[in-house]
Amino acid sequence: MKILILGSGVIGTTLSYYLARAGHEVTVVDRQPGPGLETSFANAGEVSPGYSAPWAGPGVPAKAVKWMLMHHSPLVIWPMLDWAMWRWGLAMLRNCTEARYKVNKARMVRLAEYSRDCLRELRAETGIAYDERSQGTLQLFRTQKQLDGTGKDIEILRDYNVPYQLLDREGYLQYEPALALVKEKFVGALRLPGDETGDCFIFTQKIAKMAEELGVKFRWGVNIRALQREGDRITGVQTGDGIMQADRYVVALGSYSPLLLKPVGIDIPVYPVKGYSITLPIDDAAHAPESTIMDESHKVAVTRLGNRIRAGGTAELAGYSLTLRESRRATLNHVVSDLFPRAGDVSKATFWAGLRPMTPDGTPVIGPTHLQDLWLSTGHGTLGWTMAAGSGRLLADWIGGRAPGIDTDGLSLARYGKG
Repeated sequence: MKILILGSGVIGTTLSYYLARAGHEVTVVDRQPGPGLETSFANAGEVSPGYSAPWAGPGVPAKAVKWMLMHHSPLVIWPMLDWAMWRWGLAMLRNCTEARYKVNKARMVRLAEYSRDCLRELRAETGIAYDERSQGTLQLFRTQKQLDGTGKDIEILRDYNVPYQLLDREGYLQYEPALALVKEKFVGALRLPGDETGDCFIFTQKIAKMAEELGVKFRWGVNIRALQREGDRITGVQTGDGIMQADRYVVALGSYSPLLLKPVGIDIPVYPVKGYSITLPIDDAAHAPESTIMDESHKVAVTRLGNRIRAGGTAELAGYSLTLRESRRATLNHVVSDLFPRAGDVSKATFWAGLRPMTPDGTPVIGPTHLQDLWLSTGHGTLGWTMAAGSGRLLADWIGGRAPGIDTDGLSLARYGKG
């Protein structure tokens, strides 16, 4: 089949590789001059199936108020007359029940675990390298209440046979010895040994080259303007280079997907949640993280990527604004300095922001629509890097008529009753 993918982030680019490997004729279109230059560019670097969880959960509304009042707040909401934002927020609140949290997390873990396995297989088959490390994720708790609150997550980890370790201070120092300088700040940790890390941008660049070698055509610097619809089919895509046509169309435009889909009658509950990161060189490797640390209080991940440290996090609801706010940089600087005071100089860090495409229930939207030739892969939120390989492999199989490697129930737009 001739397949047109809209979007060249890690989701669209990885999908193009799997589709081409299956023998399809694939073209990828993007407004950027190369792959992975938006949300995939400088994320936290986590490949964390064990940490896959929806933001909506029991007690989150009360926590959100507390977060917004913190000096180094992990959550910022800019009041705007934006119906899409408020509707998304209300939908998220409806998912803040124990029953919905359990269903949503189970869906996310199912896809994320599969994706991690696909990534390992891809690495073994191709030798692709991207500053990867396979030493797990360590979720640090500053209070006993945080540590006690891990019970529901652990129950789901057990259900899906995801390995984990609950560790005291001496226990987590075996895996992250640099934390010895600040161990009194934390009461314990949850370690997820199956998690990995790596540079998403480097991966996206390399998988794009591999896809090109398989025949994928990339059309860079092309603005995507609109989908053309006749009846229950898409007849083409209006672009700055004219009309592009294919047998199947895949929308993988992250936060911008809803803007393209709404005019053809598809309303997906995806909204941009801005995240920030800093990247700094490591000055003292012995006092740097070994893999990924998640500071549960500030919701910031600190990751080692080769000879660099990447700290990423915070959630800002500000529409499609990419304004870099110094207050958010101060939070990231604080967490790195608080956890690893000798690792590197935060004044040398580069500062970045990207828009995470979030669904109110946390699970991405992957699969067919009610239009016969239109498919979606979007809404991965903070887990696009974690879920990229699995999303690509699953959707390539699904489009090609092969049985996907995992159950697809609850992954498509159908879970919202929209086809």
